[in-house]
Amino acid sequence: MASFWKLYRRNYSAVLGLVILALVIVVAFAAPLMYPDDPFRLAGKSMSPPGEAGFLLGSDSLGRDVAAGIAHGAKTSLLIGLLATLVAVVAGVFMGALAGYYGGWVDDLLMRTTEMFQTIPSFIFAILLVAIMKPSIESIVIAIAVVSWPAVARLVRGEFLSLKNREFVQAGHTLGMSDARIILAEILPNCLSPIIVIGSLMVATAILIESGLAFLGLGDPNIMSWGFQIGAGRTLLRSAWWVCTFPGIAILITVLAINLVGEGLNDALNPRLRERS
Repeated sequence: MASFWKLYRRNYSAVLGLVILALVIVVAFAAPLMYPDDPFRLAGKSMSPPGEAGFLLGSDSLGRDVAAGIAHGAKTSLLIGLLATLVAVVAGVFMGALAGYYGGWVDDLLMRTTEMFQTIPSFIFAILLVAIMKPSIESIVIAIAVVSWPAVARLVRGEFLSLKNREFVQAGHTLGMSDARIILAEILPNCLSPIIVIGSLMVATAILIESGLAFLGLGDPNIMSWGFQIGAGRTLLRSAWWVCTFPGIAILITVLAINLVGEGLNDALNPRLRERS
């Protein structure tokens, strides 16, 4: 752990990203304390500019507090990003591990299935899935996971193909270990570094997809999110620029911070880069 942090902190932009991400997480957890009322509550005068009528970042066309929406929306975006990434990583690791370890017809079947999913434009596919299902957090998580897992599957397959013939795997076969034990206890731990890196980057992508879906009106109508705020204020861009601008900045900063953290994780966990340093 000490060596990991030593390598990570060499990347100053990654440290900055970690600090920003930590602040976003603090805001998400502190939102009920900072703004205890429902973010959908009509708090006062509509379309108040930032700093007026008690609104730090202004209000929208219905008099809802933009700052309260951003604070509560942080929790929604992070939750959906993490859950969707977790589901996608689990599904991708399962498919990639089976394809890489067994090879043959299993590999052909699973990889052709993966390629079929990759031929469909991700965002359009996500829109279709959410439109078929009832718009909710659950359907959004499922849709994002369905369009995200193929990249993880191909990565894990490549790692398994390069590791399954190594000496420690052959030793496991000699000792009579089951395939499940070799996959889970011997090969998979050696693939965790690239999985962690791609997983961190997928969180940022999931946040962007969720924001896009909410912008199009396919988000959960009962849950405040950054995409919902931008969608609600898109017709007011000229008369009330703050309604869209501040949620957009929140998305930009959060996604940038996560990408910087992912870059730092790659620097710290990539064995080739560690050897050079």
